[in-house]
Amino acid sequence: MIENGQLEVRAGLVSHLARLWRYGLVLSGRRDVAEDLVQATCVRALERSRQFAVGSRLDRWLFSILRSIWLNEVRSRRIRQGEGLVDAETALVVEGAKEIETNILARQVLRHVQMLPQAQRETLFLTYVEGLTYRDTAEMLEVPIGTVMSRLAAARESLSKLNPAPENVSAPQSQSR
Repeated sequence: MIENGQLEVRAGLVSHLARLWRYGLVLSGRRDVAEDLVQATCVRALERSRQFAVGSRLDRWLFSILRSIWLNEVRSRRIRQGEGLVDAETALVVEGAKEIETNILARQVLRHVQMLPQAQRETLFLTYVEGLTYRDTAEMLEVPIGTVMSRLAAARESLSKLNPAPENVSAPQSQSR
């Protein structure tokens, strides 16, 4: 015989799939992993539907299942890679709206960087990501330092168009006395 908790989980599961997928995407950053997380969450929710407290928030219960599955996967991946045990709080990167906005902006920048010409992208990577000096970058790419500087200037110009300054914002006016 099916209990009330099981009925409520079965009836409500479908209406939460999109939200679960978005949460999985925020945690993992990958669509395929988000889909796997949602599938695993559904399976676990159905298997443990007797544990659901009737009258409580189904969405919170499902989110906690998804988060638990994600953290277990992160821990096991790190252990398999020889990094040992991982604290759950340090493994979870979501810290509210500010963190989400930062991640969205970072993805936009990375997408834009990928659209740069190969020479600019490579120069940008070596200089800003790997931290090489202009001279080291020039030697590695076998180009003059001026070319490195030119490529970086062009890349910065292109990237600056990603987030233009808000309109109607004027520069501070100097006061003359």
